[in-house]
Amino acid sequence: MSEEPLPPDETLEAARQLVRAGRPFSAHEVLEARWKAGPAEERDLWQGLAQVCVAMTQAARGNQVGADRLFDRAAERLAAFARSGGWAYGLDVDAVVEQARHHVGRL
Repeated sequence: MSEEPLPPDETLEAARQLVRAGRPFSAHEVLEARWKAGPAEERDLWQGLAQVCVAMTQAARGNQVGADRLFDRAAERLAAFARSGGWAYGLDVDAVVEQARHHVGRL
C-alpha cells in the first residue's frame, strides 16, 4: 500500500473495497495515511476507522482480547468525532460506532 494519502472520499472507498476483499489491515494502512495527512479536527475519524480495521485483523487471528480493546477504543474515538459535529464525508459514524460496540466480546 502506498503511504501517500488519498483524498477523503477516495480513502473511504478504498478502505471499503479492501475490507470487502478480506484485507482489513491494508484498509488500516490507507486510513492511517489519511489521518497523518489530514487536519487535526478529523484525526478521531480516521484513527477510529483505522482501529476498527486492526480490530478486524485481530479478530480474524483469534485474538479476542486485542480485538475487543481495539473495537472499544475505535468506538470511543468515533463517538468523540460524532459529538464534535465534524463532516464525515457521508459516512454514518453512529452506525460504525454501533457495529464496533456490537463486536466486543463476540469472537
